[in-house]
Parts: sequence; structure tokens; C-alpha cells
Amino acid sequence: MKEKVKKVVLAYSGGLDTSVILKWLKNEFGCEVVCFTADVGQAEELDHLEEKAIATGASKIYIEDLREEFVRDYVFMAVKAGAIYEGTYLLGTSVARPIIAKRQIEIAQIEGADAVAHGATGKGNDQVRFELTYYSLNPYIRIIFPWRHWQFNGREDLVNYARENNIPVPTTKAKPYSMDRNLLHISFEGGILEDPWSEPPVDMFLLSVSPEKAPDRPTAIEIDFVDGMPKRIDGKEYSAADLLQKLNDLGGQNGIGRVDMVENRYVGMKSRGVYETPGGTILHVAHRAIESITMDREVMHFRDSLIPKIAELIYYGYWFAPEMEVLKKAVDEMQKNVTGTVRLKLYKGNCTVVGRKSEKSLYSEAFATFEKDTVYDQKDAEGFIRLNALRLRIRSMMRG
Repeated sequence: MKEKVKKVVLAYSGGLDTSVILKWLKNEFGCEVVCFTADVGQAEELDHLEEKAIATGASKIYIEDLREEFVRDYVFMAVKAGAIYEGTYLLGTSVARPIIAKRQIEIAQIEGADAVAHGATGKGNDQVRFELTYYSLNPYIRIIFPWRHWQFNGREDLVNYARENNIPVPTTKAKPYSMDRNLLHISFEGGILEDPWSEPPVDMFLLSVSPEKAPDRPTAIEIDFVDGMPKRIDGKEYSAADLLQKLNDLGGQNGIGRVDMVENRYVGMKSRGVYETPGGTILHVAHRAIESITMDREVMHFRDSLIPKIAELIYYGYWFAPEMEVLKKAVDEMQKNVTGTVRLKLYKGNCTVVGRKSEKSLYSEAFATFEKDTVYDQKDAEGFIRLNALRLRIRSMMRG
């Protein structure tokens, strides 16, 4: 553990944990520490980071705006794949970790650093997501993981160390839960949320009003997709990051996207998480709607069979694994012609599809109508049914 380290790049948020880690790395290893912060939509959490990092001992800090790349290449890929973990979680934290870790490795190469470090604990998923990405992109990188090796057992120990080392920490009372925020969502876990029977406090949520307090009139919107990628809202074209932000605003105003679930962590334990994903929820609903009229039935069913696997790979941290690379290419191929417009109503926590249209639609009123038509002979169904029933009839006959 104490092998010589010259320079380490630390994934830095400016919170208590990574502030202590920064000082601890310098004290324990006597090495240069370069901080890296990825802006993936943390908003005001990024304020004053540079001065904090330098004051705590960093030689420099990279603060990079990755919001557009994050939404375009990671969030929208998950939307195109229909990726939802355990039927509920839209993977807000999971999908952000690979882009952060990827850029951290790139900065380590730029800086000539011989190690990287992160602030994830030894009980969660993030340690796996970060380190699988590190090793995928640089198999020789050294990883320093303080939570597995240092002498601290909890928050009180960290606060005491911070005070002893003159590390500025917030003097306000800490929230009784932990949060992670990006453009796709905000998550809450731990503390008072560890009892799965306890309802989350009403003042906890940041991105959405409660459905009970949402407007009494629905908000109607239209979203345009091109090859599975959302491009426009109500006819206006947006960048990827701006489009998701716009949907976050609209969804949050209407109380959309709150989730309270108990999920299975990769390390083996169950964990209660509460999430706000307003824009992501709207996108998943709208995307499914445009797929319903533009995707071939068997292609759609095949893609749906892949959803649990793709979601699991993202949740576990295998974004850069070979199987995930293959699946991403398959998703892109299957999304060709998933193009058109979806109309939705947002109302008191509900996101309802009320219309869909596409120049590449496979839906035909002439075929689907219950009225008289000239394209479908209903008598053909008899042979179709008898042939498909043959094995069932034989099985019944054999039973006597």
C-alpha cells in the first residue's frame, strides 16, 4: 500500500470525504495530488471547488464540463436500449460513472500520474464502476482506495481529521442521507432512508414538486426522435444536455419521476434508494411510444430480451466491457428508423402518451381497421391457428 507514488489524480467533489482523501494522500504518500471534477450536472455543488482544492493541498484541479457528452453518448444510449435496472431504476448514478472514470484516466495520462484515487466506499457499487473502467482503459494503472485501507470508520472520524488538518468543512448540520446529482437524476440513500418502511421526508426532494402540489392543468408537449435520439421539444431543436434539462424542468413542475425502491447492489446486499428522474422518465415513456410504431415486432422483442442484461452491465460498471461494446452497436442498428413525433400530457406525476406519428411508421390503418378492408382475408387465420396449435393437439392426444 505504501509503495512510492509520485503523482495521483483524485476524483474530487469537494465534499467531506474527498477533501479528507486529498489531505490524507499527501500525508500518507507525500505525493503530488491533482484533482479532477467532472461537471455532469451537479449545479451549485461545483461552486468554489478550485479554491477548496488548492487550499487543501492540490497542485492543480481540472474542472471539465462533460454534460453534453454525458447526455449524448451515455444517457441517450441507455434510453435507446430501454435500460431500466430491476424494472424501476433509470440508472442515473450508474451511467455517469464511466464517463467520469474515463476522463480521469485521460487526465492521469496527460499529467504523467502513476495512480488514480476515488472516494467510493467499500460497500457500494461505485467502487466497482470506477475501478472496472480504470482497468479497462489502463490495465497498468495503480488505484488507491482510501476507504479500504485508512483508519477512519465513519463520518465523525472524518470530521475530526478535517479539523486536525485545517480542512474547511461545512459547519451546517449534515443532511441525514447522502445525495448524488447529475443531469439525469438525483439520488438519496443512507441515514434515515435505511428503514424501507419510513416514508422519505417531504422536504428532501429537489428536482420535483410533489404530485399533490403539481398544477391542476396538464402540460402537453411533443418530442421528436431521429434514429432513437431525441432532438426537438415542441418543434424546437436543443443540444442533448439542454434537451434533458428542459424535460427535467417540465417534468419536475408536474411531479414526474419520483421513485422509491429497494435494489440489489452488485456487492450482494440490498439497498433502499430514492430517486428523482423527471426528464429521464419522460424520455423513456416517449421513446417507447415512438418505437411502438417504427420497430419491427421481432426486433423489438429481441431488444426487450436484452434490457435486463444491458441494465445489469451498466449498473455493475461494465460500460467498456467487450460484451457491452457489442450490445451498444446492436442497439444503434436496431434504432435505425425509430424516427417520429410523440405527444404527451404531463399531469400530477403521470406521463401519458396521447399521440404518435412517423413517416417511417409500420402501423397501417388499412391493415388494423375493424371495418371492411381489402388487404386481409380473415379466413387465412384458420390455417395459421391450426398449424400453430398442432403441437398442442398432439400433446393432448398423447395424454389420452
